[in-house]
Amino acid sequence: MKRSVTVIDSGICNLGSITCALRRVGAEVEVTSEPDALNRAQKLILPGVGSFPAAMEALQGRGLVPALKAFVASGRPLLGICLGMQLLLEEGEEFGLTQGLSLIPGRVRMFRAGNLRVPHMGWNQVAGKRPDPLLEGIDGRYFYFVHSYLCQPSDPQDVLAVTEYGETFASVVRRRNVWGIQPHPEKSQQAGQKLLSNFLELCP
Repeated sequence: MKRSVTVIDSGICNLGSITCALRRVGAEVEVTSEPDALNRAQKLILPGVGSFPAAMEALQGRGLVPALKAFVASGRPLLGICLGMQLLLEEGEEFGLTQGLSLIPGRVRMFRAGNLRVPHMGWNQVAGKRPDPLLEGIDGRYFYFVHSYLCQPSDPQDVLAVTEYGETFASVVRRRNVWGIQPHPEKSQQAGQKLLSNFLELCP
């Protein structure tokens, strides 16, 4: 039996890569921009590229923010990817302060990478801080990153894994039934496929 997952279409990113990656690991994928569709979703993925303010404006404009919060309150699993992970936090500093979804306490800020080039782009290691079903079989594996901003959760217990790039930053986070991953699993070959498969196996 195929595992069902719903991907949120905020209207500001290309969803082809993530939907193809999910289908490769056996998922039945629904793509939606309709708030009502979240009521019937079993699992939810929030992808994202671009700027924090533009993404929040897009979600608000489609009426998806209340629907996302209601989905999380129901206890069903949500995974934010790249910018989608950053949106899970309380606020982002890009182009001034913008309120996020406030599903995980913390702030999104720009890298302080010293002499290293920003954006952080390319393959880097994801090192687990504590066990979690999402990371089963992929602790220490390399994933593909493209980002200029990083997540700073307020509670260290919300950090599942870290990555080094001029500083140590949270590359995977979790609070209850909300997960976020900074790299792109759909671009991360076998490690990314394993992570997506792990997410599909999560129980509400």
